[in-house]
Amino acid sequence: MIRFLQKENAIKKYVLGGILLVICASMVMFMIPGIGQNTRLFTKTGVVATVGDHEITATEVRQTALRMVQQQFRGQGGSQFVPFFVQQAAEGLIVNQAVAVEASRMGLKVTNGEILEELRKPGYGLYQNGKFDQDRWDSIMQQSGLNEAQLLDQLRQQLLVNKVQSVVAAGVVVSSDEINREFQQQNVKVKFDYAVINKDDLAKAIKANDVELKAFFEATKKNYENSIPEKRQVQMVQLSATSLPGAQPVSQAEMQAYYNQHRDEYREPDQFKSSHILVKTPQPGPDGKVDDKAVAAAQAKAQDLLKQLKAGAKFEDVAKKNSDDPGSAANGGSLGWTRKGALVPEFEKAALALNKGQISDLVKSQFGFHIIRLDDKQEAHLKSLDEVKSLIEPALLRQKQTRAAEALATQITSEAQKQGLDAAAKAHGLTAATTDFFDRAQGVSGVGPVPAVTDAVFSAKQKAAPQAVPAPQGWVIFTVVAIKPPATPAFEDVKPKVETEFRSQKAAQLVSQKTQELADKAKAYKDLKKAAKEVGATVKTSELVLPSGQVPEIGSMAGPATVAFSMKSGEVSGPLTIGNNGAVLALLERQEPNAADFALKQDAIREELLGKKKQEVIRLFAENLRQRMEKSGTIKVNQNELKAMTGRGDS
Repeated sequence: MIRFLQKENAIKKYVLGGILLVICASMVMFMIPGIGQNTRLFTKTGVVATVGDHEITATEVRQTALRMVQQQFRGQGGSQFVPFFVQQAAEGLIVNQAVAVEASRMGLKVTNGEILEELRKPGYGLYQNGKFDQDRWDSIMQQSGLNEAQLLDQLRQQLLVNKVQSVVAAGVVVSSDEINREFQQQNVKVKFDYAVINKDDLAKAIKANDVELKAFFEATKKNYENSIPEKRQVQMVQLSATSLPGAQPVSQAEMQAYYNQHRDEYREPDQFKSSHILVKTPQPGPDGKVDDKAVAAAQAKAQDLLKQLKAGAKFEDVAKKNSDDPGSAANGGSLGWTRKGALVPEFEKAALALNKGQISDLVKSQFGFHIIRLDDKQEAHLKSLDEVKSLIEPALLRQKQTRAAEALATQITSEAQKQGLDAAAKAHGLTAATTDFFDRAQGVSGVGPVPAVTDAVFSAKQKAAPQAVPAPQGWVIFTVVAIKPPATPAFEDVKPKVETEFRSQKAAQLVSQKTQELADKAKAYKDLKKAAKEVGATVKTSELVLPSGQVPEIGSMAGPATVAFSMKSGEVSGPLTIGNNGAVLALLERQEPNAADFALKQDAIREELLGKKKQEVIRLFAENLRQRMEKSGTIKVNQNELKAMTGRGDS
């Protein structure tokens, strides 16, 4: 069970940025270029940076980079690209830790109760019928490659970062002029002819003999140098904390003692449960004025709905059919339990003035007209031990299991250093298995790509004394049996790959040449179809398309084809690179948006712009914070360690 219920942990060192989606889908990582450009240099091995007295280790940077790769490749390999993500991962960890330091200075903190409240949200799937799902939690740990404490520390820090973000971005607003400009940019449509030069088609026609391929291989040999990674073979024993025999059950006295020490975590705040029906009112137009007739119409509609309720109509039915709040309408208008201060003041004041089950008159807010029903109200109170027993008991049991596993791992390791791992394992009824050879990307055979275990194995010397490493659900005790160093393959071993890369390089050159030729001829003739015929390309015509749209073979209009929105009718574009292909466009028609669409889309545009503005304010805050801490020496980056991890070292 969740160990944060044992004590109030300090902010520690595990942050995954946006990578660990299963545990924190909303996690935000600040990304600021130029890591270490103005930082002090130090040489402590295994430490990438310090933020105050907090060390960011090479292991956790590598773990974060690996998760970034796994997200990028959706879990389908790609571990060889970890070095390319190291710098971004290091920067995210540094800045998140800097924000945590700033949060402490601001007096912000995250309590265990807030973490528990977060994990109770349905998106995590950790509570079924009010009971904690231990199997689901174990699955999350297994997928993440982190242990329980690391996951919870990561979540604690992210919630703290969220609090800082809320404070920093609290005053952000969007003007009507900004909304109108964005509307114009988002809703113009264009129609155009286009011709595509396809790289794959050109590659098929390219012939290559062994002489050319060998020459190409020699010219690009550095790309294959040590491409066969180092592999290792280990002898190991795995201990699972949950399957060790003899675990002592948790007594009532232990639960009572724990409950007494953590009463504050089980205090429920003042809160109320309400439902509402919303009739939205129009927002100000581009000129800042509000359509009074539309407001009056909304009020009349809301008044009619209130009459229906007073006449005996069922609140849930009226809400489902008529409420303009889609999130609550689907639930019969229910907003669920809400803490005081969470809703707009007009709404909360009206709701709390009601008796349980009572329906309000019309309440006006910035969103429109509300009809509110108070469903329940709860004063602040302390939950009893019986109410939280289902949380405490598994937590204490897991604590006992974890301690027992750690003690056994320590004992076996000590004995193995004297008599060998095989004998030490047998003495405890366990088996020491010898793995096949594996590389870093594969992870330890039987364990998988768990960064902490993999790092330990690939840092150990061959036939060194056995050592123990914590794993997500227990411990791994191992010794390295054999090492195969990295190697460079012979031409014959990689000939198919060499041929593919040779064709790809030649085809890319041809795409560039032919696309430039197509653009030059189309502009000279002022006729894309004539030019395309001469170079052997086919012309197609798009539909009227928005900047957010897609066109076959061209792809997203937010990419290189966005040039179409700045072209005049009849104009021909220059050569465009569309993925691996080339393209040339000729604009046929431009259609400006109409005012009727503005009323439908302005709310969504306002929210979009508000989100972007908040992100920019938060980014600037983080950047300034980072620079200030660098200047004061609070942040120090170990350039030698970082270069070694990214493969840019001198050795």
